[in-house]
Amino acid sequence: MKQLFYLFLSSFSLFLRKHPSRNGSRLPPFLSFGLFGFILFVVVFIYGEDLHYFLGIPEQKQLGATAFSSNFQQSKYHPHLDQNSLNPHPTLLPNPSPIAAQLIAKTGTKTKTDDYVDHLRGVQEEYCDLFSGRWVWDETNRPLYEASECPYIQQQHSCQAHGRPDKDYQSWTWQPHGCSLPSFNASIMLEKLRGKRMMFIGDSINRGQFISFVCLLHRLIPDHGKSMTSFGSLTVFRAEPYNATVEFYWAPFLLESNFDNRATLLKKKKKRIVRKGSINTHGEYWKGADILVFNTYIWWIRGSKLQILLGSFEEEKKEIVEMQTEDAYRMAMESILEWVDKYNKTRVFFTGMSPSHGRSSDWGGDKDGNCYNQTTPIEDPSYWGTGSRKSIMRLIEDVFSRSKVPITFLNITQLSEFRKDAHTSIYKNQWIPLTPKQLANPVQYADCVHWCLPGLQDTWNELLYAKLLHS
Repeated sequence: MKQLFYLFLSSFSLFLRKHPSRNGSRLPPFLSFGLFGFILFVVVFIYGEDLHYFLGIPEQKQLGATAFSSNFQQSKYHPHLDQNSLNPHPTLLPNPSPIAAQLIAKTGTKTKTDDYVDHLRGVQEEYCDLFSGRWVWDETNRPLYEASECPYIQQQHSCQAHGRPDKDYQSWTWQPHGCSLPSFNASIMLEKLRGKRMMFIGDSINRGQFISFVCLLHRLIPDHGKSMTSFGSLTVFRAEPYNATVEFYWAPFLLESNFDNRATLLKKKKKRIVRKGSINTHGEYWKGADILVFNTYIWWIRGSKLQILLGSFEEEKKEIVEMQTEDAYRMAMESILEWVDKYNKTRVFFTGMSPSHGRSSDWGGDKDGNCYNQTTPIEDPSYWGTGSRKSIMRLIEDVFSRSKVPITFLNITQLSEFRKDAHTSIYKNQWIPLTPKQLANPVQYADCVHWCLPGLQDTWNELLYAKLLHS
């Protein structure tokens, strides 16, 4: 910009020297300064923001929910692990991707949801951990969509349709310390996905995040240009105008298991069997995806030990050994790491543990209670429930730090720990008929694992969006 300004001054001076008036004298002063003023106006109008920089005028920081750090940096700790989501004192978020800058440059107009792009130049916080913060009431901007507007919400997430009397759980927004979470902009996200496959892989928790993601996107796509279909373990949402798909692949252990067939999930007392070294069984379906979002946790912790199949499920005589849960989990993480290093060439995310709230005594409540009838978040900033194992967090960090390709860890655990109010509880479809005893005491059948939509998992996708766009 400095060079442009100097070029303007020199050009103007040369113009005055080469264009004298008809009587041989130079242009009258009033005409000279009038012409100078007009050209200066044009330059300021077109290059106003750069002129601010040239003159040393700082941009004003906009207050409110869209301010956030401009110094998005990769982790200094390990080049292939997004340590900011694991380390308590991270450097966060790399510079904005070219596609975001191009979109804003093309539109030339700012909208409320685009304001965060402006802050990339102006906000001066050097460090920001998006995963460390607090929940604040925001009735104005939440929820991000209405349940009635998203036909893809499934019965296990549709709390309002199943009689939940309150909506307060929909009106909390996540406020990181020192910055703000950028608003989810569906049009920018769809451009990011143009011509690509995005796939969520894991259990029913990840399915909920997948559904939330689709709900955040689908309103910008005409009815004739979108569809959702299922093929066994695979569910595909297609956005035809963008030649893009957002997919969910059911693999609760990521490795091959005896729970891969969802039709058998309702069988009681079925032992969990995971086949060792079987990542390619499911991985064949993941090849070619441009963005992968993995999760797995809940299925692993239903007991202290897991049965590990050393051969094949097709073999008549099966060789099965028992393994400690965390050892088995490490085996799965190392398998994912091996697969990612071998096949993936784009973006990989891993969503952290989704906490449960099965004991209200954890937060000082009734010893016989759980998430049932909970309507407010936990306020204690140090709260950590008994359902989330910190040893698993350390295990993930240890394994993924050895990755040859970047893996972004979405550390949603702590922020979700506070949300005892956001579970589906009893307000969902009950796949198994309830007994009279359960009906008499709803605490007994309250689901304190899954989440209502709209709700908490929309925030997870705002975090995913921030990481995707600023990479």
